Parts: sequence; structure tokens; C-alpha cells
Amino acid sequence: MAKKGDRNDITFMCTDCRERNYHSQKNRRNDPQRLERRKYCSRCRIHTLHREVR
Repeated sequence: MAKKGDRNDITFMCTDCRERNYHSQKNRRNDPQRLERRKYCSRCRIHTLHREVR
């Protein structure tokens, strides 16, 4: 079985409408800062910047 180790679940939030609509995992040892991704927001209906929420 694979070990989870330092990987933690994170949630992405749209910076425009504040909807939390994406989930992922990251390794906190390799990426200590909050992640930012341009993803599609279904509420805004455009690609917007999504930031990691804790």
C-alpha cells in the first residue's frame, strides 16, 4: 500500500466570487507556500485565479 506521508488535502477558492470548487493534494515539504492556479469557475463562467485555502 502507498503511504500518504507529507501529502495533505487542500481546497482552491476563486478569488472573484469566493466559491470553493476544487480539491487537490500537495506535499507541504516541497511546496510550503499557498498554491495559485488559473482554473475554470462554474459560477463566474470564466477562467480565474484560484488560491489555496486552509
